[in-house]
Amino acid sequence: MNGTVHNVLVLCTGNSARSVLAECLINDLGGGAWKAYSAGSHPTGVVNPLSLEILQEKGHATAGLRSKSWDEFARPDAPVMDLVITVCDNAAGEVCPLWPGVPRKLHVGFPDPAAAEGSHQQRLAVFREVYEMISVRMQRLITLGLEKAGEV
Repeated sequence: MNGTVHNVLVLCTGNSARSVLAECLINDLGGGAWKAYSAGSHPTGVVNPLSLEILQEKGHATAGLRSKSWDEFARPDAPVMDLVITVCDNAAGEVCPLWPGVPRKLHVGFPDPAAAEGSHQQRLAVFREVYEMISVRMQRLITLGLEKAGEV
């Protein structure tokens, strides 16, 4: 590592599932060279309990995770982002705030596990599936690096 840390903002509409999963994955897989944050255009205000359950199951720390507005990251005192990733089609189509700096933009859509129906175990199975999809893509991002983020 050359000392450079890549700041990444992961966006989704509700910031309760996909964006939170990606935030944790990037932070854990990035080995200190990547710092991820997540936010939503219309945050639910609560991280989906199944998101927390799957993250804990996979060994990720969940303390401090919260559903928050993307407005927090458009303020002048916010961290400067190198990359903004949208993980849901709704957020990809919305007019985003202007981010400090000139971050690259990337859309990598995933199905919404929060929309899953059925028993607890059936819904958790959907979260596991989406977690694995996000894991593959975020590992690819970290392997390829910021310069090749578009190939994720």
